[in-house]
Amino acid sequence: MVKTALVTGGSGYFGELLSKQLLRQGTYVRVFDLNPPGFSHPNLEFFRGTILDRNAVKQALSGIDKVFHNIAQVPLAKEIDLFWSVNSGGTQIIVDESVATGIGKFVYTSSSAVFGAPKSNPVTEKTEPNPAEDYGRAKLAGEIICKEAMQRHGLDVAIVRPRTVLGYGRQGVVQILFDWIERGLDIPVLGGGNNKYQFVHSDDLAWACIAASNVKGFATYNIGAAKFGTMRELLQVVIDHAGTGSRIKSIPMGPAALAANLASALGLSPLGPYHSLMYGRSMYFDISKARKELGYAPRYSNSQMIIETYDWYQANRASFSKSGESPHKAPVKQRSLALLPYVLRLIPG
Repeated sequence: MVKTALVTGGSGYFGELLSKQLLRQGTYVRVFDLNPPGFSHPNLEFFRGTILDRNAVKQALSGIDKVFHNIAQVPLAKEIDLFWSVNSGGTQIIVDESVATGIGKFVYTSSSAVFGAPKSNPVTEKTEPNPAEDYGRAKLAGEIICKEAMQRHGLDVAIVRPRTVLGYGRQGVVQILFDWIERGLDIPVLGGGNNKYQFVHSDDLAWACIAASNVKGFATYNIGAAKFGTMRELLQVVIDHAGTGSRIKSIPMGPAALAANLASALGLSPLGPYHSLMYGRSMYFDISKARKELGYAPRYSNSQMIIETYDWYQANRASFSKSGESPHKAPVKQRSLALLPYVLRLIPG
């Protein structure tokens, strides 16, 4: 019997890639989003609605076997009220209705932001979450909602926590970096850039979400690349690949974070508190649980995915549009950040 999956946020960057992978595996997919997906398929259905509309959610769940819940306000949004209403309140609604409908499996795409800046690495599934800003707190609230539904009502839940996502089609903050490199501008790192930082390719993450949906019983999985290094090493890889003459310049972490947070609070920067919190700090997952229980074998290293993402950016930038796009699928306005590469020119090195 062919299964039918509901993908919330299925028109967003990751939701769309997840939907395509499900379709390739023979699953019927219903996308629940405010905007239609950017592709068509005989086994793809679009259901328009907001996660805050309980009746729309109830209708979207009709006839569904599995739910992949991806709708979220991301750090770029910086709207604290929406973090809570969408990431927490919306999750409560779809979890409640999934319980009432008798959904067979519920996969919640969480975030590594639930750990804030970890005191030690690697982070495992046993590491206690400790979010340091509202996006992470709201995503953790969503996890707690899922766990409570499992404990009280027996909802079969898998929580998937990805590291920062890269891959073809990824824009948002990453596009700012690529724009600077393409123009040969200098690139900042904080505190030397020697912090170890793990990413995950969107295809590897989609594979892990689908694999988690096929395992019975509650589980949490941390998902990231197997091969990664420091932030400075990653930036040097894409700079060398581009060959535009960009240089890496180190700036002090404390003053830079303060300036970034102030600019963000004043609406002068697209960055949110999570970006300034983590850019100069180490963060990487132990993925051994996902390897053992899911057979997770990530295909992409940090270096491979950053090069692929940059090449896609170069090949497609002429067609970029902000119309109706999710934050990770569209360019962002650089605002005061546009001045930073020129300030870096004043720094020797």
